[in-house]
Amino acid sequence: MERVELLRARVAEQFSETTQRLVDRALEVAGERLSGRTRYTGDPLLDHSLSVAEIVISEIGLGRNSTLAAILHDVVRIAHKELATEEFSALVEELTADFGEEVVGITLGLNNISTLKVKTSKEQASNFRDLIVAYSEDPRVILIKLADRLEVMRSLETFPKEKHRKKAWESLNLYAQIAHKLGLYNIKSELEDIALKFLEPQDYDHIRRKLSESEAERMAFIARFLEPITERLDKLEIRYHIKSRTKSIFSIWSKMRKQQVPFEGVFDIFALRIIIDCPPEEEKRLCWTAYSIVSDCYRPNPERMRDWISIPKSNGYESLHATVSAGDGRWVEIQIRTERMDAVAERGIAAHWRYKGVNQGAQTSEMWLSRLRELLEEQKGGIVERFDAKPASKELFVFTPNGDIRKLPEGATILDFAFDIHTNLGATCSGGKVNGRAVSIREPLHNGDIVEIMTQKNQTPKADWLNVVVTAKARSRIKAYLREEQLKNARMGREELERKLKNWKIEKTIDESVAYLCKHFKLRTGTELYALIATQKIEIGSLKEILNHWLSGAADEARRQAAAEQEAEKLRAAERKELSPARSDALVIDEAINKIEYKLAKCCNPIKGDEIFGFITIGTGITIHRTDCPNAKRLRENYPYRVIEARWRESVDGAFRVTIAIVAKSEAGIANQITEIVSRELRLNIRTMTLNSRADGTALGTLSVEVPSVGVVDTLIHSICRIKGIQRVYRL
Repeated sequence: MERVELLRARVAEQFSETTQRLVDRALEVAGERLSGRTRYTGDPLLDHSLSVAEIVISEIGLGRNSTLAAILHDVVRIAHKELATEEFSALVEELTADFGEEVVGITLGLNNISTLKVKTSKEQASNFRDLIVAYSEDPRVILIKLADRLEVMRSLETFPKEKHRKKAWESLNLYAQIAHKLGLYNIKSELEDIALKFLEPQDYDHIRRKLSESEAERMAFIARFLEPITERLDKLEIRYHIKSRTKSIFSIWSKMRKQQVPFEGVFDIFALRIIIDCPPEEEKRLCWTAYSIVSDCYRPNPERMRDWISIPKSNGYESLHATVSAGDGRWVEIQIRTERMDAVAERGIAAHWRYKGVNQGAQTSEMWLSRLRELLEEQKGGIVERFDAKPASKELFVFTPNGDIRKLPEGATILDFAFDIHTNLGATCSGGKVNGRAVSIREPLHNGDIVEIMTQKNQTPKADWLNVVVTAKARSRIKAYLREEQLKNARMGREELERKLKNWKIEKTIDESVAYLCKHFKLRTGTELYALIATQKIEIGSLKEILNHWLSGAADEARRQAAAEQEAEKLRAAERKELSPARSDALVIDEAINKIEYKLAKCCNPIKGDEIFGFITIGTGITIHRTDCPNAKRLRENYPYRVIEARWRESVDGAFRVTIAIVAKSEAGIANQITEIVSRELRLNIRTMTLNSRADGTALGTLSVEVPSVGVVDTLIHSICRIKGIQRVYRL
């Protein structure tokens, strides 16, 4: 009862009579529900709730609803674990009627965190921290959870020994890190120190003993050190006080490990703070005055000087830091700040954390904690009313059956989870179980789900799986498998066709035969033909008749007609200046085509506006040539069945590379004039340019430029020809 009265007295000091009545009611409910339940020491379990509420009020400074939630959080936790669904729902309704939705919502959020089965793995610590924050849609949840964990750590000695290391690891790697990001530095340091006490007891005792042994000497040294400084500050009638802060045991331990030095090798065991009381307009002047006094009394180390007053840190921290020599190789760190700056530093306001992966306005959990940190410093109104954004990290956290946590993007499915675990698991995934419920591979996942993957040996990735997954890993693995299958089918199909051609005694080479068959079946590449043969979508026996018809000469007339038609079309195209857009069977070339494998021929470098045709190559798709290409006649005459009509889409945009030859007098500055016209006047991008002098007094060179169409090439050539000294310009 003593603890109850202490809490009631604290509430009476801080809150209104209405709040006091609600707290009394909460104490009554908690007393009834937790009656007979004890902690490991045999003390009432209610004592834990009371201590958490005390921390919430005194050390974090939260209000009425947070205090009520702290008192009731164990009531909800135990009820959720022990009561049937209907009974638990009835309790929630009862508590809501008595204390409101906000209080009950906080207790449910705390319950979600308490159900987490945290694994002591440094690799997964960040994921668990993010999940804890994700469960804290109400910002008070995470703060009360920190108070809860601090109370547990303060009484950890009373817990069974097998719980010591796990609780200490969680506190060090999860909760202390969250407290740091919230600016709750005192809670962070205390959690770290207690955790170290149980994780590294010998190191902890060694440092604590060393600090105790050196305390008297340290205090005497500080008094001597400060004497000349305080004397001069007093003469200037500056209002100030001085704080002496000893590093936390954990901080000293970390520095010893990082620098590989003994306790005596850590020189900044303590820091001195000169805290000035002055109005805002006098802050900078008086801080620099104090710094001047310190540097006059002791020699400063310029490399350790830090000015966070002129330019504060991104988290709002303001202070002057100086490290000065006190003689005998001893260095002392002094922090100079005002009362306002010290309050900011102690409470850690307005941290603006910047993390990777933040885009399109989404808030990661770190940014969300930062927003909470800012709001905690605002004194007007309640936190919830001012906190208008819950975590929206676009991430979710799910568990394997053995408790490993996996981080996935929002919208991830069972199939994404399977590939995240292992490629083979994803490739053979046939479905899964979410929280014990059987689901398909398309099932979307949610925070906290426990996921089990079901597999079948004969299962393989399908093309439509790409519509199921959202993670890059899953998509890349599925695509890799499909490509591998395609290549395997292509090898099998080619081998099968080669055997048949040999048996059929076909006189043509396999490449010629494949080219004709691709033309016959209207396929783009030989790879497609091979795949259709391997998957039996083309009956290989039917190919013999097609090839024999070709070889018998029956198709000769068709070939001659095709060649004649191509030549006639070439003449008609020359008259029209462009290929007819009305031909529906022409290959349309633009930058948006991704289903047709084609490339622009390097022998003639066609660009938009050129008259073009397509030529089917073996294995690499279609090559686009200009109709006046040096190779055009040979290709049309020897392989008319592999030539297809092509035209540019009228709306096509993009950059094409064109190379022009230049013959000019070998004069100084002519290259600069060419560059000036191309880059500044025509605003074209020059890729390469050469201009070499010859013995006859001329210079010969080439210019490669990116152009949008053939019309620009004419303008380019005409513009260069206007330069004095240019003799000839022509397109290659």
